[in-house]
Amino acid sequence: MAISAGVLIAFVVGILFWGGFNWAMEMTNNEAFCISCHEMEENVYQEYKNTIHYSNRTGVRATCPDCHVPKEWIWKIKRKIQASNELYHKVMGTIDTPEKFEAKRIELAKHVWQAMKETDSRECRNCHNFESMDYVKQGRRAVDHHERGLQEGQTCIDCHKGIAHHLPNMAEVDPSAVLNKGE
Repeated sequence: MAISAGVLIAFVVGILFWGGFNWAMEMTNNEAFCISCHEMEENVYQEYKNTIHYSNRTGVRATCPDCHVPKEWIWKIKRKIQASNELYHKVMGTIDTPEKFEAKRIELAKHVWQAMKETDSRECRNCHNFESMDYVKQGRRAVDHHERGLQEGQTCIDCHKGIAHHLPNMAEVDPSAVLNKGE
């Protein structure tokens, strides 16, 4: 009888832990949470508000976690663990002014670009997919670039840097790897 009570208690505690854990994951996986610190609200969020990912003719909006947090559970956990480094830098004041943010922009961007490259732009592909593109509705240059990218095994971030946030100092970025925003 004592064993079954212990098992029942462990089961209930497990459910409470799991529920609390998932609740915390979801509470930290929305745009309001992402921009709750002034570093993000004053910098990248203001940039993002002027992009097609924020406002477009279809009314579809990609929010911070849509682009920066994987949907699959194991990759989401990995990303949340990596985000603890961001909390450390928040506490340390590494990017707490626009000037400090700009000084670190290239480093921050390179981390995001590398992560996107390593995952074949997984989060982009939640909405965009080479196979689903309607090439008839794209401009000729865009069609050429997308067809070549598909043939060469490129991923979204290979060409589409600067699509949702300002680019870092261009002297430190390969200009051939940056989207021509007119495409």
